[in-house]
Amino acid sequence: MSDSNKPIIKHIPDFLDFCEVEKGLSDKTQENYRRYLDRFIYWLKKTNKINLTPSQLSKEGIWAYRLYLSRSQGEKGHPLKKITQNYYLIALRALLGYFVARDVDCIPPGKITLPKDVRTQKTVKFLNIDQIEKLLLAPDIKTLTGLRDRVILETFFSTGMRIAELVSLNKEQFTNIKDKKDLELGIVGKGGYPRTVFFSERATTWLKRYLATRKDKEKALFIHYKAKKNNSDNRLTARSIERIVKKYAILAGVPVFTSPHTIRHSTATDLLNQGVDLRTIQEFLGHRSITSTQIYTHVTNKRLRDIHRQYHSGKNLKE
Repeated sequence: MSDSNKPIIKHIPDFLDFCEVEKGLSDKTQENYRRYLDRFIYWLKKTNKINLTPSQLSKEGIWAYRLYLSRSQGEKGHPLKKITQNYYLIALRALLGYFVARDVDCIPPGKITLPKDVRTQKTVKFLNIDQIEKLLLAPDIKTLTGLRDRVILETFFSTGMRIAELVSLNKEQFTNIKDKKDLELGIVGKGGYPRTVFFSERATTWLKRYLATRKDKEKALFIHYKAKKNNSDNRLTARSIERIVKKYAILAGVPVFTSPHTIRHSTATDLLNQGVDLRTIQEFLGHRSITSTQIYTHVTNKRLRDIHRQYHSGKNLKE
């Protein structure tokens, strides 16, 4: 059976391999594509189109799938948000892009259009600087775990790292830290792209204090002290770090939605409030596209509005 005559459902494993090998997408992105396409497969089965081939997917079929998404419910029984519906359509569009790359006859990916204003429905949750201060001061630094947790929080706020980037840090990356006031560190970020992150003088000081307590031979920068000694890798997991952040958010009395990504948003928001432009923020955060960084325009819009109110000379003109 040629690729063009093979049902869409049988192409999906090859598509996910393509995402990994040729597109270099992260494991998380691949998992998201698989999950979003699972709903498309469910729709194919529900409508007795399980054997539909790429060439048989028409504009009418895509429209029927969009209608299905608009009338579907999420895990909590609520209608799917427009932005969530878009994620399912983006995954399907990526699959069509794969067909094009493999010369498989199909409808062009551009036929799946997305509303331009859906992104504005996504609100950025962040902490103000007073809340960040409360969060950073919450751990008990007299204990090993408390000191470790303080450094985790300081690192998140100083660097704006993603949780996966922080989890992968190793002690050997900080061997020359003793004589440094602050620190620049090269890391491999999302999608395998290298970038530089910056540890402030404050964060570097806490990092030195923490490393001075590490007499073990563990490779990871952040370890689980309660792990079994015969465990070959005591590295904290992403889930463990999420729980740590949640624990101190509750202790500090800051919003319960606080997560590692909230701190990343807070870093970007703080820099924007200090006058840093979006293009520079894009580099700090390691966004491949400025579109991702534009979710922070709520900050620049407010700042520009305040500046306009304060300095525009129109208020001094005669009526």
